[in-house]
Amino acid sequence: MGVPSDEFHRMLEKLADVERSDATEWESYSVRGKRFGYYWPRTQTVGLKQTLSEQEALVAERPDVFEVQFTAGGFGWVVVHLDGLEADELNELVYEAWRLSAPEELVEQVPPPC
Repeated sequence: MGVPSDEFHRMLEKLADVERSDATEWESYSVRGKRFGYYWPRTQTVGLKQTLSEQEALVAERPDVFEVQFTAGGFGWVVVHLDGLEADELNELVYEAWRLSAPEELVEQVPPPC
């Protein structure tokens, strides 16, 4: 179990108009100027935008894998430990984070993961 960081990055490449920004200790990801994710290489964790109800459900179900990062603008961000989940689950979470920030015309162009 676990998702290598290079596989996480490949998931991002499948999405439209993803912009990467590098900081000293993390990378951030946006779509058309709206942030939807972060990656911290040192801890092998990602932060992903989710709905408040999804944030709550993920953290309640598996607190060893998910933790509350913050809430903002009606969304709940979760920290995801890459070593605690399978690639298909992470792929769905990454897509959902992107979808929550992407304009509708982009969402229509990129089908959800199978």
